[in-house]
Amino acid sequence: MRINPSFAAAASLLVLLPSCVAPPSQQPAPAPVPAPAPAPEPAPASAPTTMEWHDRPVAAGNWTYRPDAGGSVAAYGAGAAPLLSIRCDRAAKRISVIRPGAGAGAAQGTMTIRTSYGAMAWPAAVSGTGAAAQTVATRAASDPALDQIAYSRGKFAVESAGLAPLILPNWAEVSRVIEDCRG
Repeated sequence: MRINPSFAAAASLLVLLPSCVAPPSQQPAPAPVPAPAPAPEPAPASAPTTMEWHDRPVAAGNWTYRPDAGGSVAAYGAGAAPLLSIRCDRAAKRISVIRPGAGAGAAQGTMTIRTSYGAMAWPAAVSGTGAAAQTVATRAASDPALDQIAYSRGKFAVESAGLAPLILPNWAEVSRVIEDCRG
């Protein structure tokens, strides 16, 4: 097959034709948009006026366990004076929950123990006066409410009228005192 020379010349011109077109006109670059002013920081959310006991942090300190002449004691605190003691009187098969301090003018009242199982209000009495005052709630070692403290999920709370609520971690020392008294 023979190609006509005029066809070959025309075809080569057609191939080159797009390169002869002027480039498209470029639009000027848009002016830079100034960055928006930073939004004012929102005011910090105020803490809720009442926080559930299980959402509060535990009090600073550690549990310690020691045998005692009449049983055993688990004490919680960060210094020499414990924030709370759980004492076993083995002869009487009774467990006392002891908190230093007393509410204003309180000689008799309640100590509320909150666990993941619920709240229990125990009768409590104040012994001693002034700086030596203690709020004490005593239960039989066989009381199933003690198991609720021992098996509470992670922590439990102790509340007494006139004293700040105390949130404590649930460690083995508490269970050990309970078992000592039951044995």
